[in-house]
Amino acid sequence: MTGVPLGVLDLVPIPSGSTAAEALRNSVDLARRTERYGYARYWFAEHHLNPGLAGTSPAVLLALTASATSTIRLGSGAVQLGHRTALSTVEEFGLIDALYPGRLDLGLGRSGGRPATATTAPPPGRTSPASPAPPGTVTPVVDGRTPNGLLIPPPFSFEHLLGSPRVALQRRLLQQPHAEPQDYAEQVDDILALLAGTYRSPDGIEAHAVPGEGADVQVWILGSSGGQSAGTAGRRGLRFAANYHVSPASVLEAAEGYRAAFRPSDVLDKPYVSVSADVVVAEDDATARELAAGYAPWVRSIRSAEGAIEFPTPAQARAHVWTDADRALVADRVDTQFVGTPGHVADRLEQLQEATGADELLITTITHGHADRVRSYELLAEEWRRR
Repeated sequence: MTGVPLGVLDLVPIPSGSTAAEALRNSVDLARRTERYGYARYWFAEHHLNPGLAGTSPAVLLALTASATSTIRLGSGAVQLGHRTALSTVEEFGLIDALYPGRLDLGLGRSGGRPATATTAPPPGRTSPASPAPPGTVTPVVDGRTPNGLLIPPPFSFEHLLGSPRVALQRRLLQQPHAEPQDYAEQVDDILALLAGTYRSPDGIEAHAVPGEGADVQVWILGSSGGQSAGTAGRRGLRFAANYHVSPASVLEAAEGYRAAFRPSDVLDKPYVSVSADVVVAEDDATARELAAGYAPWVRSIRSAEGAIEFPTPAQARAHVWTDADRALVADRVDTQFVGTPGHVADRLEQLQEATGADELLITTITHGHADRVRSYELLAEEWRRR
């Protein structure tokens, strides 16, 4: 897989029995180590009101990590624009770029401040995961798998989150009272204009973000379907990141929707896609499965709208009493996590890259022990270099 870089997506997980401070120190240490292992990017996700995740502010995390690293690109995966303004976003990243120029990726997401929505309908021309697609238009999926064997599970519905009191509280706490989120595409345009120094208000007034204007920042759009995010990225000729690890059912739709909408720009002359995956690597399959044991109850806590729990030990995970409803909540995520030896996981990542046409792959690994997490990234990097 020469020429397909690997990056890191860090949720800053808090293992059970640990603290947010320890999780933050572990993330900075992991960034240093993955830089040495040859990973191309290190991105931080943004989450709120989750007892088991310490990544509440990508910009703050990036500033801390930039001071501890020297070459690896650092970014947000993603900044949640639903409770931010274009100006605050550009100024935050402009501050970091002023001291660490040319290393930042500004990943933009739609979540945060907006009600959760159900899985979006496939874009025009895309068939359902169980039906073959018209030849030459999209990656065909038959019986839940692509021709090279990549699993594309049935769509997962987020309808049950719409009435969640915790989700409603998060929206209320993140937004100023009576504030209305700006239209997403318009907000992206404002960010691009502020970075370029071309912003004009509707009545013609200039605004110049200092620091921020002229910052050497790569702008990415993150999306889980072929809908607005993919279209926004494509029509503006921006880089796009699709989430196999969050929404495996729609990863093909997302990549295809982006490519279908793509128009060349001053940034890119052709589409550029990164695709994420959940991965746990160890020297043998049994060890890898043991390290990944906490993943299912951790995903269940997120999907049930309780908020991510502290990541369980394998023993705590085995003690969880599963119901059929619990298993249904996590099935797609557990079935599409890549767990095993370096060779096995690298084979699965090659499947993902081939099926999606990804230019890069973004790796998320969570284990209870920090040393096991570091080792997983190290083993994968060693195997990837050999291919």
